[in-house]
Amino acid sequence: MKRFDIIDGMRGYFLVFMLINHLIFAGGYWLVKINHNQLAFVEDAQGFVFLSGLLIGMVYAKKMLKNGYAAGRAAIYTRAFELYRYAMGIVLVVMAAQMILPGAYTIWFNWLGYTTFDDPLRLAAIASFLYQPTFMDILPQYIVYMLFAPMLVKLVLEDKWHYVIAGSVILWMAAQLGLQQIVTTPLNDLVMGADDQGVRVSFNLLGWQIVFYSALVLGALTSAGKIDWKTILSPDNTFIPKAALVLVLFFLPLRLITAHELMPPHMIGKFASMEIRADFGPVYLLNFASVALLATWLIVAGPKHKALWVRRIAGALTWVFSLKYLQLLGRHSLYVYVWHVAIVYLVYYFDGRTPELSQFTKTVIALVSIALLSIPALWRERDRLFGTPAPQPVKAQQPKPANQQQMIIR
Repeated sequence: MKRFDIIDGMRGYFLVFMLINHLIFAGGYWLVKINHNQLAFVEDAQGFVFLSGLLIGMVYAKKMLKNGYAAGRAAIYTRAFELYRYAMGIVLVVMAAQMILPGAYTIWFNWLGYTTFDDPLRLAAIASFLYQPTFMDILPQYIVYMLFAPMLVKLVLEDKWHYVIAGSVILWMAAQLGLQQIVTTPLNDLVMGADDQGVRVSFNLLGWQIVFYSALVLGALTSAGKIDWKTILSPDNTFIPKAALVLVLFFLPLRLITAHELMPPHMIGKFASMEIRADFGPVYLLNFASVALLATWLIVAGPKHKALWVRRIAGALTWVFSLKYLQLLGRHSLYVYVWHVAIVYLVYYFDGRTPELSQFTKTVIALVSIALLSIPALWRERDRLFGTPAPQPVKAQQPKPANQQQMIIR
């Protein structure tokens, strides 16, 4: 498979900051404040989901064009089933650790609830993605979206991408109106456990699907050659970056105000209704779209812009996403994500078993955790990185002349 290095670098970047944000320490720690989410309503999960959808569209549209719809569908479903095994595997590992580690049940209760091997209802809810332990929710979301991906990629290749976008917008609007509760409310009662927890998810699938499927459409159109990015993202076409920048600057003070709890009480209610993260509300949608457009234009067209300051900003962005470590993580992003869950749970357990740590110790733990994040990526590339040179082929022995063969026989 052809690798898209900048995209891999972006996914690696989001994984690093996702890990930093997910590390929980008593009293908090300063490193979590160094993040783009302090300046915009844009978070690592959004970028990760968007890039995953983009690659699904790019990679599997190409497979369908080459080998047909059935082959592309089979490849997507094979990938989805593989990820399902990993999603269930990390839950089982954490549950087993909960039985072995002293005090783990109490420390992890806010994240796992009453989740044990002797509760078949809870296990069934986890297996069906109705109950998702803390920080284990992106993979289930991704798998569900992949179930519908083959049909949607096919529609895009048939020039029916308008219907895909229209359907995605309708589902997103349904999430804003809370229509998913028609289904989730009875399901919540059905799987309610002894800890008074039923359906437990961090992301509204109807709201967040617009991030994944809009990217899928763009990726499939790109692979099919039906979108002219050179014209859209050209140094001369500055409408896109200017419009995106206006939106970014509009949301910047609002994010600073809300981050520091400075918004007047009479404004909070109205604003909060538009800024529901779980539903991917309008504030998140508009801010993410503007940041994504601006960053994409800078990376693609920025290096050729006539203004030096634009070229420098574009060069800085490209440099960050070209870091080999980030690209290594991005090439194996979904495996790294599963591993990051294990790191987060172990750090939280360690923090819960010790007196409150100093800021220095917390920072060291975070940096070591970032380094450990690469273990599954290094393992999957072990042959390329640490393998021995391939043995030289043995030269074929030339047949001996007939008279020499007779002499040997004699």
